[in-house]
Amino acid sequence: MTMGIRFATRSDVGMLRDGNEDSAYASSRLLAVADGMGGHTGGEIASAAAIGALKSLDIDVPEDELVATLEEAVRRANDTVHGIVESNPSLQGMGTTLTAMLWSGSKLAVVQVGDSRAYLLRSGDLFQITHDQTLVQQLLDDGKISEDHAASHPYRSLLLQALDGRTQVTPNLQLREALLGDRYLLCSDGLWSMVTPEAIHHALSTIADAEQVVPHLIDLANASGGPDNITCVVADVIELDAQTTPSAAPPVTVGAAGTVGQGPGEALGQAASGTNRTARTET
Repeated sequence: MTMGIRFATRSDVGMLRDGNEDSAYASSRLLAVADGMGGHTGGEIASAAAIGALKSLDIDVPEDELVATLEEAVRRANDTVHGIVESNPSLQGMGTTLTAMLWSGSKLAVVQVGDSRAYLLRSGDLFQITHDQTLVQQLLDDGKISEDHAASHPYRSLLLQALDGRTQVTPNLQLREALLGDRYLLCSDGLWSMVTPEAIHHALSTIADAEQVVPHLIDLANASGGPDNITCVVADVIELDAQTTPSAAPPVTVGAAGTVGQGPGEALGQAASGTNRTARTET
């Protein structure tokens, strides 16, 4: 049996922002979401640069090299942001989160810098499989604040790490085994901060098609106020047959990184790649 992924991705400016600083990329081997910050054009430049640096990974990578390859690409992305700021000091302070998955066979490596998240729906249960690199998450981990306090904490958006080119980053990395029927969601905080885990779970578990669940999730965030850009990628692990080949699904770039040539919006695909009730974290 050959497994693959059927994916959909979309990036939306939201209800209050003038521009989109998010970027995303989806292909048969690589899924990524980046949430830029820095004001003016800085955030969109940073997120687009991070996605651009990762695109070179859209090749066949051996299973035992997935984590190291993804880690090195993240460091290159950080160096790229550093180089942009050096050449244009007016962009000082820009940066971006990055959450990505690199696939080979039934294995996938996951990387996270910042607070863009990855979720897994498996056998009806929803798991948050990334761990936010934020001050509030650290306070929660240390038992200094409650979940209720975290939701309204004045520094809930303060990142402990980002790809900003100023310092070396220590990304969260993991290697996972995918199963037939898994559904993965990567998203910026414009989605998860506005839509409850219960609503995310309900959408992912009741809407069968990735191409339908993606806009639905974005609509939920906008209905809750949409104060930020909203970006998500949904990927379903499927069994491939002779008609579902990698060539049937070209890579897709959306958001700030997709404004040159393709433009932001929604795109769908089905591609080869081998591949966890209320959300809870799986380690």
